[in-house]
Amino acid sequence: MSHAALLLAYLPFLEPLPGVQRWWMLLLLPLAFGISVVYKAIRMPSLDAFWRSVGTMTVQIVLGMAGLAIGFLVLVQVVVPLLPAE
Repeated sequence: MSHAALLLAYLPFLEPLPGVQRWWMLLLLPLAFGISVVYKAIRMPSLDAFWRSVGTMTVQIVLGMAGLAIGFLVLVQVVVPLLPAE
């Protein structure tokens, strides 16, 4: 099969890229940083403490996502098995 046919056959939302499954959680860091930079650049009235507030917001996003992951882990592993089966 040619390369063009392989690229046309790729469905990004249905089939993940091969080899990314192990490392997809690390993509949270540049995503959170990018969101923080854009949000703070638009929302801050002056850019005096821009990088400090970007760092703070990035850490808040990452910790929030970690908290959500732990919460869902507890929900699925502890609470759901306690529910009645019928």
